[in-house]
Amino acid sequence: MIPFERAWPYDVEMKDLFASCPFCKKEHVLLPLKPGDLNDIGNGAKRLLVFPCCHSRVTVLDSDQDYLLLDTPVRQL
Repeated sequence: MIPFERAWPYDVEMKDLFASCPFCKKEHVLLPLKPGDLNDIGNGAKRLLVFPCCHSRVTVLDSDQDYLLLDTPVRQL
C-alpha cells in the first residue's frame, strides 16, 4: 500500500509536469522533470526534485499516472 502522506499529485500539460508546491503552497509550479523521466522513476530510478519556487528538495522514489512517491511526508493526516 502506498503511504498517502508521501504521495504528491502532478499534472502533465503538453510535455511538461506541473504540481503545487507542498512547502510554500504555490500553485501550478513547473517541475524540472519530463514525462520520460517518469518511466525511469517507475522502473526503480530515484530522482532529486528541487522545487524552483522555494528550492525545497525531495527525492522521488516512484511514480504512477497521477502521483509521485516522495521520500519525506508532505501531507498531514
